[in-house]
Amino acid sequence: MTANPPVDETAGPGLPGADVVCLGESMVTFLPGRPGRLADVPSFTRAIGGAESNVACALAAAGHRAAWVGRVGHDGFGDHLVETLTAHGVDVTAVRRDPHRPTGVYFRTAGDRAEEGHEVVYYRAGSAASAMSPSTVPHRFTDRGRVLHLSGITAALSADCLALMRALTAPRPGRPLVSFDVNHRPGLWRDGSAPAVLRELARGADLVLVGADEAETLWGLGDPAALRAALPEPSVLVVKRGARDAVAYAREERPGPATGLLPPAGRDPRPDTVVTVPAPRVDVVAHVGAGDAFAAGFLSAGLRGLGLTARLRHGHLMAAAALTVPGDLAAPPRRERADRLAALDETAWGTLHLGPGWTGEDQEVRTP
Repeated sequence: MTANPPVDETAGPGLPGADVVCLGESMVTFLPGRPGRLADVPSFTRAIGGAESNVACALAAAGHRAAWVGRVGHDGFGDHLVETLTAHGVDVTAVRRDPHRPTGVYFRTAGDRAEEGHEVVYYRAGSAASAMSPSTVPHRFTDRGRVLHLSGITAALSADCLALMRALTAPRPGRPLVSFDVNHRPGLWRDGSAPAVLRELARGADLVLVGADEAETLWGLGDPAALRAALPEPSVLVVKRGARDAVAYAREERPGPATGLLPPAGRDPRPDTVVTVPAPRVDVVAHVGAGDAFAAGFLSAGLRGLGLTARLRHGHLMAAAALTVPGDLAAPPRRERADRLAALDETAWGTLHLGPGWTGEDQEVRTP
């Protein structure tokens, strides 16, 4: 008996609404019990990982109605995934169980991905998630939220997954606001198509988040202004520059009437509002999950109707929560605490120094 029986795709709608629906692959991850080469680590701790499910968990923890749409195996790892997501408050009503394909898993060494000798080994080829397609993921699974959050990882899993991503980012009546995190993973793209495909998907989205480093790798466009010129269609473009800052380009800072968040994507003659917010100083434990957490913070603030500066600050704060724990998922600060920090004046914001445990109510936020 599984924790989440297969969904009947021929059934009527009957799916609860959500603030944000996140679609993608989630995997079971094995974290080493000690530092060292994978060949030398004798035991691992089981957890879950996946860009889109990370965003869903962070949004649920921040008090939003978050749903995850994905496909997992009819196996114990699939059980663990849906049970863990449910425990985090994520709606898994539309998760499909595949009796023929396994749930993806991966192993990694301890420490930061940027460290020399860091290893990540994926066992995801032919996974249940790679069978997602326009025919297996009906629009009623993806269109029931104010926002549909996607990432470029899904497009690299299979031809069917790419077809699904193209269908979800194409203009159509009733399409929710589409948030797209470029999330370039070079190891998944073997045919050299990543630059063209990821640019195509980004141009179809309403909100795009991208790291300056990955934009440089993909398109030779690490400069935010040049990147905006190359991606004029999204209503909002956020360029993350690591520990330095994040820059947002938005055609309309005020909430748009159609979505409550921003106007729909498309070429627009109006000039951008441009906002740059420096990142706070953070004592990093591991970089895993920081980009997903930033996306969740930015979306959370947008759902609440906050301005562009506040959205960027909440993105930084969520990212700081992820940076100060070893795994993919981190408990965000309570909303009142995050709002208080996001409302600091520029001088006070510039002195923030966040370390492990900073999200706890009894933890002091340090300044230089």
